[in-house]
Amino acid sequence: MIGIGVIGYGYWGPNLVRNFSEVPGSRVISVSDTRSDRLAQVLQRYPAIKTTMDYRELLTDSSIDAIVIATPVTSHFELAMQALHAGKHVFVEKPMTTSVEQGERLLEYAAHCQRLIMVDHTFVFTGAVRKIKELVDAEQLGRLYYYDSVRVNLGIFQHDVNVLWDLAVHDLSIMDYVLDIQPSVVAATGIAHIPGQPKDVAYLTCMFNGSLIAHFHVNWLSPVKVRRTLIGGDRQMIVYDDVEPSEKVKIYNKGVALANGPENKHQLLVSYRTGDMWAPQLDTTEALRLEAIHFVECVEHNTRPLTDGHAGLRVVNILEAASQSLAHGGRPIELYNEGLFKGAAKSLASGVSPVELQHGGGLT
Repeated sequence: MIGIGVIGYGYWGPNLVRNFSEVPGSRVISVSDTRSDRLAQVLQRYPAIKTTMDYRELLTDSSIDAIVIATPVTSHFELAMQALHAGKHVFVEKPMTTSVEQGERLLEYAAHCQRLIMVDHTFVFTGAVRKIKELVDAEQLGRLYYYDSVRVNLGIFQHDVNVLWDLAVHDLSIMDYVLDIQPSVVAATGIAHIPGQPKDVAYLTCMFNGSLIAHFHVNWLSPVKVRRTLIGGDRQMIVYDDVEPSEKVKIYNKGVALANGPENKHQLLVSYRTGDMWAPQLDTTEALRLEAIHFVECVEHNTRPLTDGHAGLRVVNILEAASQSLAHGGRPIELYNEGLFKGAAKSLASGVSPVELQHGGGLT
């Protein structure tokens, strides 16, 4: 039985406690939060779970094998390091850290302590994303042309990170899993409409070696909620609409083909192919439940999680470079993806945290 301690019972914490409480082979021992009213909610629903306002009590509890961190991103690094130092495995919310440097240090220390780090890239465990991954791996789309994503809604405003770190992190984790390749250059533009607050509208472009390009639009100020991704290939195209209640994934047998003209071999002709659309059946099991099961199994058998610290670091690498681009007026930032930890972004602003970058390069 894997003992679980949860730090943070705010927006996402209740979902984590519920799922880890229901997963066979795990038991939530204790929950920590700085607000007594939240801890009262824990006791009301889970009388057997201990509560405390001091998270350090979880670190010294010998019955706890793993710490689940559901706190603001600026606290992730310090809490995860303390958990690893206490001999605990770590399940941490996304983004994993606020910088590549922190992420690298975290992975190095986890390896030294021989403990696991898993990042809560929840969408990777949805039936929709797993089906898309299956189709891409089977090369049913053919050669990939583009990856286009929109994630917009009205609120919730964050105060410690900009909209890229809050919303784009979801889509970057999906892209990282589905494509399994890293961009070479990123560029981002955005703006803050509320004085003193982080960027609330942003556009991120990721360029890959070859002809593949990815684009992300994230927005806290949209009157409607949109969660849509388009992936285009030379054979088929996918529309993934997470707001759609049933047919979340649709595959279109549409595309274009280039051919030399019969009269002039130097003239290229564009032909359009229009075929059927089909919507595959998807696994409807709650993604967070599958993720909790996966984490517990990885701890039990000492196996590498699907969304391990390296996956978390790859996403942070892109986000950090995107923030650097934002701070420099959309300047393209080259990514170094070689090496164990995928490296850091090459930029004049390297080492600056998203908290600084959201204000244009300096703390206010």
